Amino acid sequence: MAASAVTPAPVPLLTRVRQFVPAIVLVVVFAVIGAVAPSFLSIDNLVRIMNASAIPLCLALGATFIILMGSIDLSVEGVVAMGAVVAALLVANDSNTNNFSFLAIPIVLAMGAAFGFVNGFVHVRLQIPSFMVTLGMSFIAIGIATVMLAGERVRILDTAFRELALARFLGLPLGIWIAALATLVAYIIQTRTRLGRWIYAVGGGEDILRLTSVPVGRVRILAFTLAGMFYGLGGVLAAAQLGQGHALMGQGRLFTTITAVVVGGTSLMGGLGGVQNTVIGVLIVIGLNNGMVQMGVPPYVQTGVQGILIIAAVTMAIDRSRARIVK
Repeated sequence: MAASAVTPAPVPLLTRVRQFVPAIVLVVVFAVIGAVAPSFLSIDNLVRIMNASAIPLCLALGATFIILMGSIDLSVEGVVAMGAVVAALLVANDSNTNNFSFLAIPIVLAMGAAFGFVNGFVHVRLQIPSFMVTLGMSFIAIGIATVMLAGERVRILDTAFRELALARFLGLPLGIWIAALATLVAYIIQTRTRLGRWIYAVGGGEDILRLTSVPVGRVRILAFTLAGMFYGLGGVLAAAQLGQGHALMGQGRLFTTITAVVVGGTSLMGGLGGVQNTVIGVLIVIGLNNGMVQMGVPPYVQTGVQGILIIAAVTMAIDRSRARIVK
């Protein structure tokens, strides 16, 4: 007698709906704000939102890989500051005679990767929680940046370098195109490489994965290294946008970065979400900020709204049935 087919258990409604929540929130937020402030949905303002999203998106892409593993990276502000300072000191500036121009970009990316590698190596080899290692690394990076400039700031004189943020291509600021390219690279890594699949696997069940041949420690180190490169890119764009470099260039970037990743639907428990979710999350956060300004909402209320948003996002994103290990 042939064995009867096993009917798979139905997927809970909440689980099916959860993946679409960020996109629904994005549409609702833009629709509501557009109804209150019609200029919000104008082409010029939408371009303004995308341009303002360029740097947060680059940073959030890096953080996405870490959060997918169920870890957290608090070194964003320090690495951005170091990236901006190093970039400013390597291009034509008012502090030294350097003039590496666009060659400064790969140097800063390598520097960001180096910081990320140290984060991952110390975290894995010394078995220190990721948030402690990366928080310490952020302070170290800011301290180095402060010493390098003696607490001052350096002004960028390289007009070609500044075009990274100021120039336009096909009617859009070049920063948008750079962020789009970074997103494409991150998505390819996530979906088309072994590292991307292993990052998901680590976040989905590291305790079980350690019983296989997957090099969990190496995956973690590579993920932190990759994240550092994206933070370095954010530092380059920040320096080009503001035309200067100083030790506080990354201030305030961490909250926006983590908020965007979580609001986009990437679970803090790891294994769920991804680059596509982060793009939506960044647009929600930056679009909401832009809309509240247009509606005349006081700054302190804006901060409160952001807090409510991230708590609500975490509530919707976390699958408590998977909460076996806190990382």
